[in-house]
Amino acid sequence: MLKLYEQTIRSRLMLGTARYPSPAVLAEAVRAARAEVVTVSLRRESAGERAGQAFWSLVRELGVRVLPNTAGCHAVKEAVTTAHMAREVFGTTWIKLEVIGEDDTLQPDVFGLVDAARILCAEGFEVFPYTTEDLVVAERLLAAGCRVLMPWGAPIGCGRGLNNLFGLTALRAHFADVPLIIDAGLGVPSHAARALELGFDAVLVNTAVAQARDPVQMAAAFAQAVEAGLAARQAGPIEPRDLATPSTPLIGTAFRG
Repeated sequence: MLKLYEQTIRSRLMLGTARYPSPAVLAEAVRAARAEVVTVSLRRESAGERAGQAFWSLVRELGVRVLPNTAGCHAVKEAVTTAHMAREVFGTTWIKLEVIGEDDTLQPDVFGLVDAARILCAEGFEVFPYTTEDLVVAERLLAAGCRVLMPWGAPIGCGRGLNNLFGLTALRAHFADVPLIIDAGLGVPSHAARALELGFDAVLVNTAVAQARDPVQMAAAFAQAVEAGLAARQAGPIEPRDLATPSTPLIGTAFRG
């Protein structure tokens, strides 16, 4: 079980809700993933009143917890205002905080992110910041009041997986007691399994599922990968070695002279 703020969830796989071929496919993918948390962009779902109401009805029918996000925000004030609107629309203090600083990579503006997190935490929000693997930024976010961190694996939607294994491993080791959720850049289920093997608590996936040839099948594959990665971590993997170690001992075995 994973505790995020004061809520306990079973699934280690969260799903984004953008870019699916249809609402019906989205619903089937969420079920196949056995996801308990989905992210929602307030801006996208509020673009049309009827569309937004239909989407919100679909989410309620699925029985999942909504994690609204501030996707597309490039400034602190913009992100804070969007968070306020999301709280009113979705009736939750959870917010996935995004403050984008660079358009080509969608890399977070970590300075604005910390400022926005400090404001929202002080106002009672439970903030899930989309950040980098930088240790200093992580310290600042925790000091601002965040109790969960969402470091990127790679730029949003690129499918490259875990780009900086050294940095991510250091982040996991340095903040051993903080829930860490890999967000962005995962492309195939093996990326998710690797994240859980490294000790990360969960993953958030959107594009890799929504844009797959069969989103429902891909969602199921990610669910299996997350379970496998967690089980492998709990089982205690062997340490990598530079030299071979025979799996069959030579002492006591028969041989011909």
